[in-house]
Amino acid sequence: MGRVQDKVIIVTGGAAGLGEAASKLLAKEGAKVAVTDIQDDAGKQIVKEIENEGGIAKFWHLDTSKEKEVAEVFSSVISEYGSIDVLVNNAGIEGVNKPPHEVTLEEWQEVMDVNVNGVFLCTKYAIPAMKKAGKGSIINLSSIYGIVGAADAPPYHASKGAVRLMSKNDATFYAKNDIRVNSVHPGFIWTSMVERFAEKQEGVTVEEFRSELAKAHPIGKVGEPDDIAYGILYLASDESKFVTGSELIIDGGYTAQ
Repeated sequence: MGRVQDKVIIVTGGAAGLGEAASKLLAKEGAKVAVTDIQDDAGKQIVKEIENEGGIAKFWHLDTSKEKEVAEVFSSVISEYGSIDVLVNNAGIEGVNKPPHEVTLEEWQEVMDVNVNGVFLCTKYAIPAMKKAGKGSIINLSSIYGIVGAADAPPYHASKGAVRLMSKNDATFYAKNDIRVNSVHPGFIWTSMVERFAEKQEGVTVEEFRSELAKAHPIGKVGEPDDIAYGILYLASDESKFVTGSELIIDGGYTAQ
């Protein structure tokens, strides 16, 4: 308990999946959590659950692709809690799954707006507060698909590859300010996003897809949101004070093959 005691942590996309798991675990470990998402009802419910467990959290509506909203929400978080110690750039969408030559520019841009521009904008508005505090940690959710290809979902792959290198570049920019920037690379974690992806596959049921997916991981199973949340907790805590520009791969051995 208390691994991130009294740290102010913004979690984008905090109303479901990995963001929900991270928000709850960080609050359990003593953080003041700003849960942000475009899903207002779900986000408020997460906050209620955190408060019922004795944690501290508040919900803000946030579309990370809109600069004005990011600026206003981050300013409001600072007014509420006094600082921003950690930013978890988790908000993301999967986009279309079809060959690159069939992807429209609008479909491509939709993914980039959230998965890449959103990370850029949130980082942009968190950095001044972290510089003022003299330290900070930014945790960017990439993917195994920011490291390896799989002949599917071209915009998603490209966006997560961008997040991986943005993390390294930002790490070198802000190391002198003791602001650490790292990327987390989940394998297949059973969330609503992965389930939606499964539903789009032709010729297999969701259950069959999950079973085959489990076989693709040497550990023999698909991951759970908490598997990623604990990695985020480590990077948010002072336990990782010498870790920056790194890739934390949590994938059941998928990329080790």
